[in-house]
Amino acid sequence: MASLKSSRSTRATTVAVSNANANVNANAISAMENGGRMEDNLNVFKGDRFDPDGFVQSKCQSLNEKEIRQLCSYLKDLKKASAEEMRRSVYANYTAFIQTSKEISDLEGELLSIRNLLSSQAALIHGLADGVQIDSMSTAVSENYTPNETSKSEYLESSEIEKWSVEFPDILDVLLAERRVDEALETLDEGERVFTEAKEKKTLNPSSLISLKSAITERRKKLADQLAEAACQPSTRGLELRASVSALKRLGDGARAHNLLLSAHYQRFQYNMQSLRPSNTSYGGAYTAALSQLVFSAIAQAASDSLAVFKEPAYKSELVIWAMKQTEAFALLVKRHALTSSAAAGGLRAAAECVQIALGHCSLLEDRGLALCPVLLKLFRPSVEQALTANLKRIEESTAALAAADDWVLAYPPASTRQFGRSSNASVGNAMAFHHKLSSSAHRFNSMVQEFFEDVGPLLSMQLGGPTLEGLFQVFDSYVTLLVKALPGSVEDEGNTEGSGNKIVRMAESETQQMALLANTSLLAEELLPRAALKLAPLNQANSVKDDVRRRGADRQNRHPEQREWRKRLQRSVDRLKDSFCQQHALDLIFTEEGDTHLSANLYINMDGQNVEEPEWFPSPIFQELFGKLNRLASIAADMFAGRERFATLLLMRLTETVILFLSDDQSFWDDIEEGPTPLGPLGLQQFYLDMKFVTHFASQGRYLSRNLNQVISDIISRAMSAFANTGMDPNSVLPEDEWFIDISQDAIDKLTGKPRAINGERDRDGLNSPTASVSAHSISSVRSHGSS
Repeated sequence: MASLKSSRSTRATTVAVSNANANVNANAISAMENGGRMEDNLNVFKGDRFDPDGFVQSKCQSLNEKEIRQLCSYLKDLKKASAEEMRRSVYANYTAFIQTSKEISDLEGELLSIRNLLSSQAALIHGLADGVQIDSMSTAVSENYTPNETSKSEYLESSEIEKWSVEFPDILDVLLAERRVDEALETLDEGERVFTEAKEKKTLNPSSLISLKSAITERRKKLADQLAEAACQPSTRGLELRASVSALKRLGDGARAHNLLLSAHYQRFQYNMQSLRPSNTSYGGAYTAALSQLVFSAIAQAASDSLAVFKEPAYKSELVIWAMKQTEAFALLVKRHALTSSAAAGGLRAAAECVQIALGHCSLLEDRGLALCPVLLKLFRPSVEQALTANLKRIEESTAALAAADDWVLAYPPASTRQFGRSSNASVGNAMAFHHKLSSSAHRFNSMVQEFFEDVGPLLSMQLGGPTLEGLFQVFDSYVTLLVKALPGSVEDEGNTEGSGNKIVRMAESETQQMALLANTSLLAEELLPRAALKLAPLNQANSVKDDVRRRGADRQNRHPEQREWRKRLQRSVDRLKDSFCQQHALDLIFTEEGDTHLSANLYINMDGQNVEEPEWFPSPIFQELFGKLNRLASIAADMFAGRERFATLLLMRLTETVILFLSDDQSFWDDIEEGPTPLGPLGLQQFYLDMKFVTHFASQGRYLSRNLNQVISDIISRAMSAFANTGMDPNSVLPEDEWFIDISQDAIDKLTGKPRAINGERDRDGLNSPTASVSAHSISSVRSHGSS
């Protein structure tokens, strides 16, 4: 019956196709006639033995490129016309198609009735054959013939199989209609087994074998469709879903079963997401948390179901690919509804919190073998970088705005700032700032940086620690540039505004204000910023109380090389401000407002031509001014740099070196001393030696006599003595002992500082007893000895 049904369906299909082909051929002929083609050329297509490949090859060999293009264009037009004619034919015969379909359905019903009737008749015939003794078989058998029991059993077995194969489709139809999946699977397996045995033992005729195989295949497909439909239902969940997928896998369609499993979980969380409205909340973290819960719980459940049903590696790879796809879609939603707005506004805290929430949910999948956090980090990195850049830009612009109105007066932070905090745990940087004085712009810079480092949690996992430090350095360097411009007469203030955005800054007129600039940068670079940046260190965790103290100290020295290099860069930026400060003050000492110099060779050359037997020995005015300026700056620094005296000492040391190095490098000065028309005389040499000894003496007392400064002064003295020796005189013969110069220098220091003169000519020699001063005196004596030799 199945064959009959198949044959009838095939004939109906053939008739329909033939009619369609006839319509297509007619339309094609009509189209070619309308196109100017000869009708005779179409006869070749009408033959039953028409060879398309041979026809094309025969035609294309004699055609050139242009003709081939025309032929292709013509065939495309013919194809369009044929498709249009087919559509018209279908619409024109639609009623006939419907009628034919109804007739086919009725015929199928009749065939089913006939099959059932034949089955009943076959069963009746088999029953009669088993119960009735046929006499003709007895007479045909010889008297000594014994019936073959094996043949009889085989015949009976064949009859049973025939009977079972006839009933098999009906049994399966009942099981499928009642959706008894397990029994249907067992019946299908039994059918496969019977079919295999019958094929091997040839207990079924070929037509019965074909019918049995067709019935198995058809019912297997029908069961698979039922299972797929059940798996796609939103109400199918948990155990029922796994059972459907497992049954579909047993049917031999594992790939389809796995895809249906993943699709079911996808549809489920898509349905749940319909209730999630990002516009209902202005807080991106809440939306991210809700969306993360939906997406990653669905992925986790899909992974559990997949591992429970499928063990093959191929399906695990498909699961990973599917999970990555869902993670990427989730990241796009978070970026669209939460991260983009936060990043554009510089809200690093909001962006970081969204990332932290997403990573927290995503990391739970690692127990199921799904490491999807790198996928999220890669997708979230551009948004976090944008938030990072915008936040640093906001710090820079806010600080620059305050610098335009900063009075450069150091003060403790306001009480409201001390008490107010974004979290219950105050940052170490802010706690440190409470004990230090800064100007208003520096306080604002520090507070914003401390808040900034409260938001950098996920930056390390995104490998953004380096860019964060680099961005903060650029912001600090921009602030230092503003402070350099605040120095009156600075080089950057005169036109070099590259990188500063031509920002306006209030001038620091007084020395106290200028020292405040250095206090701001030194405190930020040495203490506040490095302490805050330690939050970027992955090893910056509280060590156990039982850890060895020395080992912890060694760890602090050996870890975080990138932060050590970053601190060095901060110091170099501060040195730029320090150099500008020293350069400005050195130029103020050396040059007048009209551009003349206070440090000229005439100061020493003209002394021997004034007919003065014994002048009143005292350091030259420019070095008196240098001493006075250093004293004032030291007094200011004592208050501003309390606890950081080393910075003040290095500052005074650099200022002194700047003045002396200018003298050492002033070629016009040495041209006049060494080659001028008026040679350097004894009094001029003594005055020059006294000035250098005076600088050495007060620098030694102030503890800012560096080795470099001592060496430069020694070289200058040697050069002056050599110039004097070129006149034919021995410099040692005109220079007193070093103790005389020391006494004069100390006397000048006492007068300039207003100290009373000691009784009986005794002076305070504490400065002379210092190691630095002793080395300085010994060095000058060595220079004199070297010059005389």
